[in-house]
Amino acid sequence: MRAAQNAVQPAAASGRTILDSPAIARVIDRIAHEIIERAGDEHLGELTLLGIPTRGGPLASRLAQRIGLFVDRSADPIPVGSVDITLYRDDLRSRGVRPLSPTCIPDGGIEGRHVVLVDDVLYSGRTVRAALDALREVGRPRVVQLAVLVDRGHRELPIRADYVGKNVPTSAREQVRVSLVETDGIDEVVVR
Repeated sequence: MRAAQNAVQPAAASGRTILDSPAIARVIDRIAHEIIERAGDEHLGELTLLGIPTRGGPLASRLAQRIGLFVDRSADPIPVGSVDITLYRDDLRSRGVRPLSPTCIPDGGIEGRHVVLVDDVLYSGRTVRAALDALREVGRPRVVQLAVLVDRGHRELPIRADYVGKNVPTSAREQVRVSLVETDGIDEVVVR
């Protein structure tokens, strides 16, 4: 019994897991279904998913894959790309030098399309504001929506996600750490 208690303590010290791998898969499936429902048959062909680096990219790819599976888009996959926000952040001076990530807009661009920005955690809203500014440089979509894996509150700007995997009330002192297989070797969301 003593050994079992000791085995649990290191996990508790590193934080509490709020989403494990199966839960993340379920959340992605639910968001994919919500996107399909809101886009409707008439606008599904206009859909483009753009991830916000770093973990928004893999999430966007997973969402596109699941949407394609649910509506049988194997012959015409959902376009996926990424939009780098580094130069559009309002905290460049306080955060120091950061490497630029590539902005990758799918063939056909975003002009007149239904764009869903995808990110891992929605917190202050400043990252999303920077993404909207960056998006303005590459085209004018018909509509822009936001999908996030976790909404932790504490907004500083009037920004709200259209698709939320999990609302997680947190204190400002806590951190929400998202790990994905593509970037970290494991799928989990931990609050520390």
